[in-house]
Amino acid sequence: MGEPPGRGRGTVGAGHVLGVDSGGSGLRIAVARADDEAARPLAERVSREPVRIGPAGIDAGHLLSQLLPAAEELQREAGADGFTAVCVGAAGAATLGDELRTRLPAALATAFGARHCALAADAVTAYAGALGQQPGAVVAAGTGMVALGTDLTAAGGWRRADGWGHLLGDCGSGAWIGRAGLEAALREYDGRPGGSAALLARAEAVFGPAGALPGALYPRPDRPAVLASFAPEVAGCATDGDTVALGILRAAAGHLADAAAAVCPPAADSVVACTGGLFGLGEPLLAPLRTALAERLPRAHRTVAAGSPLDGALAIAAALAGDRLTLPADAELLQITRPAPGP
Repeated sequence: MGEPPGRGRGTVGAGHVLGVDSGGSGLRIAVARADDEAARPLAERVSREPVRIGPAGIDAGHLLSQLLPAAEELQREAGADGFTAVCVGAAGAATLGDELRTRLPAALATAFGARHCALAADAVTAYAGALGQQPGAVVAAGTGMVALGTDLTAAGGWRRADGWGHLLGDCGSGAWIGRAGLEAALREYDGRPGGSAALLARAEAVFGPAGALPGALYPRPDRPAVLASFAPEVAGCATDGDTVALGILRAAAGHLADAAAAVCPPAADSVVACTGGLFGLGEPLLAPLRTALAERLPRAHRTVAAGSPLDGALAIAAALAGDRLTLPADAELLQITRPAPGP
């Protein structure tokens, strides 16, 4: 496990909560005081090993083998006497999290006395990190893309758009942009309309001869990440004025705004935020995205994401410990386990 510097120490005997963000790049784990409504992390740990996915979905045993030792270290560092509540946000939890939902609450209760446990899809922790407990919509985009919205009512629940993976969706994501850029490069290589000499040059500089690109790409198990690695090249060509690259980013912005509009509550006080590494592409993407969001969601208030998915996991855990959680529970997106009522 890697170890960033601690950001403070808790008070011995104070209630503490644990937040976990499990994604394609590994696990991030942090501890905060249960009575801190801002859920500011006291200390963190990072594992660079992504949790395995097998025939039964996300491998709960593999996740716990990394989480439990790190949480024990954080418990000691923060002077915590166990954890009052834990929130685990995991990529793929909505569709691949059955084993996590079955095993994690009991394992965390046994190891740390956790009386409250939340298992969330990573889109939910991204939402909580970006907007807290406000009605609105969040577009979370990096290699993939998913949008999530809620009006905070049980009747309204959560609304989700896309997040279907690079073969069926994730429209406007890093993988989508990279694939579109490589397609334009190969169009130029073939002499077909819609090609870009600038993108062809970038593709060959990154991947080698264009004719060998399928052999270099198709066998890769990390194909979405490889596609997404070309997205900055598309943004670079757009910055240089390449019209094909500019068109790809305008189309991506439209897809992202479409997803936000599909999930955003209609109320005028709804807020919309974008979070994730994709938005580091800068103005070539952000400028058309602002325009597209203004067109599709003229009544919504656009805001900057307040924090990360790990911040969101801590916020959910702290709200759960303090009986302040207003985000809707959901069997797939946000499973909540609380102590059984007394006699």
